[in-house]
Amino acid sequence: MQAALNAGIFCFNVESASELARLNKVAGNMNKVAPVSLRVNPNVDAKTHPYISTGLKNNKFGVAYEDALNIYLQGAAMPNIAIHGVDCHIGSQITELSPFLDAFDRVLALVDALEQNDIHIQHIDAGGGIGICYNDETPPEFTAYAAAMRAKLGARNIKLVFEPGRALVGNAGVLLTKVEYLKHTEAKNFAIVDAAMNDLMRPALYDAYHDIKAVQPRDAAAETYEIVGPVCESGDFLGHDRALALAEGDLLAIMSAGAYGMSMSSNYNTRPRAAEVMVDGEQCHLIRKREQISDLFALESTLPNN
Repeated sequence: MQAALNAGIFCFNVESASELARLNKVAGNMNKVAPVSLRVNPNVDAKTHPYISTGLKNNKFGVAYEDALNIYLQGAAMPNIAIHGVDCHIGSQITELSPFLDAFDRVLALVDALEQNDIHIQHIDAGGGIGICYNDETPPEFTAYAAAMRAKLGARNIKLVFEPGRALVGNAGVLLTKVEYLKHTEAKNFAIVDAAMNDLMRPALYDAYHDIKAVQPRDAAAETYEIVGPVCESGDFLGHDRALALAEGDLLAIMSAGAYGMSMSSNYNTRPRAAEVMVDGEQCHLIRKREQISDLFALESTLPNN
């Protein structure tokens, strides 16, 4: 909070009455006033994976819609809090407009109630959540989304703020991996690659689908493979039942890895994280070096001999 106040951030998105009270105290100790938006939970089903649904009343996020007006009134009475906005983020990888619009209706009703209580909202932060196409999804276009939101906003003089993340970068990234071994068993065929669940967590965590393509396709009959990594868990997979013509040493591109790829990666199984390369037209730039084993131990210390 102190760092954010010193930086003069646009707004704090506060998630509870307790956090609001703490922010007021911290800002007061610094002789500052904190700009605040409450993250309101509208209890709207985002129709997405339950792990990335954040707008239902049984989710941990935000303040309950029914409690929001009262908490806003508390905040408005605090000397080091300035009410600026309302925030709402109902989930991620949403492929329909209706959940966004249902949530926005509830937010606008709250904005109107705040206005009646002499609390004037400057902005509404609608969060992110617009999905991308991993397989056959048809997420809404930005233009249709923005037009529908602006139509509902009507004549209210309020700034709309959006936080698209996955929709901007998800399909801009791939995970490049090499087939180390092919193992054919009675039950399944396995392509064991040098990438793993620590590099791309989404398949293991959400059972998420990522398209997998051969970098140089072979002119041969395809076989059905499980694309798996070398980590010591049965959940270490990148793709199920993929029809590919493969040989050991082939390179595969795990598609749509630009969002929640590197940011969710880890050093599980003592695996250094991969390098990141930015491709700009015909030029390539190393933007993050490949980790070394020594990097994993750099912050560790041995116990004293005595």
